[in-house]
Amino acid sequence: MSYDRYVAICKPLHYGTLMDSRACATMAAAAWGTGVLYSLLHTANTFSLPLCQGNAINQFFCEIPHILTLCCSHSYLREVGLIVFCVPLEFGCFVFIAGSYMQIFRAVLRMPSEQGRHKAFSTCLPHLAVVSLFLSTGMVAYLKPPSISFPSLDLVVSFLYSVVPPMLNPLIYSMRNQEFKDALRKLMTK
Repeated sequence: MSYDRYVAICKPLHYGTLMDSRACATMAAAAWGTGVLYSLLHTANTFSLPLCQGNAINQFFCEIPHILTLCCSHSYLREVGLIVFCVPLEFGCFVFIAGSYMQIFRAVLRMPSEQGRHKAFSTCLPHLAVVSLFLSTGMVAYLKPPSISFPSLDLVVSFLYSVVPPMLNPLIYSMRNQEFKDALRKLMTK
């Protein structure tokens, strides 16, 4: 999404050639592929960990930090090693998104038209807000020390990064549709 916004705002005349169906399919395949690889590595590693403290987790789905609290002695070091292995991949995605948005904001701030700046910011800021929510709550969930774990806070943080961003994306992009806005306005006035 950040690359799409970057091309649309910073290189609008080249949008058709840079964001053709092949580029979109490649980016989607890369996103899905890395997500599947990441989850398969963690799933395979998690199933091989011996659990000494039962198998009940007070969460709505099994998360790595909570599973590690159930592991025997030092067997969790493999999972920690896997997380350390995956951090550069995640950091690379973050750098790509941040770099794209820095270029976008630089281009938008140079626009002479107030209306053009408003349109560009209204397109980018909701996506940036969702990405920031996802990354910040994900970092809190996975990088906080296990000693400061509160079940209710962990549940809220998990909900914020796993349920809210996917729910907000369709809402954000449908709010850009004038027909949707008109239907929502009619619904609200009745």
